[in-house]
Amino acid sequence: MDGELKFERRAAKSGAARSMVMFLHGYGANGADLLGLADPLADHLPDTVFVAPNAPEPCRNNPFGFQWFPIPRLDGSTPDEMTDGFARAENGLNAFVDRCLTAEGVSADRLVLVGFSQGSMMALQIAPRRTEAMAGVVAFSGRLLNPERLMSEVVVRPPVLLVHGDQDEMVPFDEMGLAGNALVAAGMETFGHVMKGTGHGIAPDGLSVALAFLKDRIG
Repeated sequence: MDGELKFERRAAKSGAARSMVMFLHGYGANGADLLGLADPLADHLPDTVFVAPNAPEPCRNNPFGFQWFPIPRLDGSTPDEMTDGFARAENGLNAFVDRCLTAEGVSADRLVLVGFSQGSMMALQIAPRRTEAMAGVVAFSGRLLNPERLMSEVVVRPPVLLVHGDQDEMVPFDEMGLAGNALVAAGMETFGHVMKGTGHGIAPDGLSVALAFLKDRIG
């Protein structure tokens, strides 16, 4: 992967992009899957351009979708394949972020990553390790991979909002607390919202909290 990810784009409603929201989809989905969230957000963020890349690899379990990296318990891949895929995805996503910021003329401190599930894992991986802090991260229904490494690898400390359903059947709800503890220990401003009675998805209350976070950071 060389950073040339295919993507969906929704122009700023005002016609002038002064900030960016980048949606990072989950395992087996695609960029268009989350770009629909731009519809309820755009009225409140008229100067924001919305970008949603497809993950770099065809999904092993869904030929019509994509994956950032393979997941052994879901697709029979090996731990080494997962590790290698994760590293490639990290490098490619960083290159894509750089390319989008340049193309849109938006500075890093006006960018928020909004991830879902595997996309949240990618967002939480790259955001603290980039040279310039972005405006924030919203991580729906995800987890922080390798939390034990964060303290020694953190470079910048963008604020993070963790949102998780307490009935999540795919990514256990406990992962929210594990991620939050590691982020706080690394000195990152961290917020949390529990979507009560919600499984592996985004409930209206979670989206409302995310909107408030976005308006505070880039509104």
